[in-house]
Amino acid sequence: MATRNPVQSFMRGFIRLLVFVPLWFLLVWPYFDASRFKLNGSLFWVAVLTIAILWLANIFAKMVNILPQWQRMVLLRLGKSVGVRGPGFFLVPPFIYSIARIVDIRITTYEVKATKTLTKDNIPIDVTAAVELEIEDPEKAVIHVQNYWKTTEWVSMEALKSTIGGNNLRPLLSETDRIADELKAGIDRAAADYGVNVRAVRITDVGTPPSLVEELAVIARAERSAKAKVIQAKAELTVAESLAEASRLLAGEENSMELRQIQALLDISKEEGSMVIVYPAKFGMGQEIAAATAGNQVNMRKGPRIT
Repeated sequence: MATRNPVQSFMRGFIRLLVFVPLWFLLVWPYFDASRFKLNGSLFWVAVLTIAILWLANIFAKMVNILPQWQRMVLLRLGKSVGVRGPGFFLVPPFIYSIARIVDIRITTYEVKATKTLTKDNIPIDVTAAVELEIEDPEKAVIHVQNYWKTTEWVSMEALKSTIGGNNLRPLLSETDRIADELKAGIDRAAADYGVNVRAVRITDVGTPPSLVEELAVIARAERSAKAKVIQAKAELTVAESLAEASRLLAGEENSMELRQIQALLDISKEEGSMVIVYPAKFGMGQEIAAATAGNQVNMRKGPRIT
């Protein structure tokens, strides 16, 4: 929407008065009797001259153009484009030059929607995307297309539907960045002919049927369960390989088993309420001591026996 330019309005009003007042006093004032304030000539000619002077003042005033930093003017000379003007102050001579259009080159964002569009695997979804664009070539945007805004919007809609139809549902849900890049490239190729540069495209929403969401959740849980089982099997395989390697090392070294037994006894002794008795494995006395000690501990747990 065009906004009023107060600086330009002031400059045009000032020039209008600067042209109108001297010419009116020069051409119309002689028709009046200054002493009696009466009209000496024809009222018709006074009105004609006043209107002509006002028209001429408006022409000179409209020559002045002051554009802000975010606007550009496409200028025509005898119907042919002679380039882009702005920002700042400049004069446009009348009759020969004309203004085709003043465009806003600031970054603009609009929303595009594709409803009930089938994916590659025939699933209807609703996709909403935000397109961020700017006018890169104002001359193309004015000369090559009648309405660059509406045309770019339709191009975005077509590119969005084509992108949805060329992908399955799962990539559309999980690879939104890649889909957005593909969509941006498709819109940018078409919009380049209109002088429009697509800066970014963002997928803001992907709407799927509720029943499909439940099915995808079941599939995701099954895949996670399968991956967990695979990881557990790989861990068990790694442990088994490590144990086999350890057994080979222990069997190949003399006295290694005795050292492993001592280490196991140390681990057992750390447990609360445990008793470790070390005795030579070749003598039976140690076994008897261990059996007697174990029997005493059992009797102590059961308490005194009454007969």
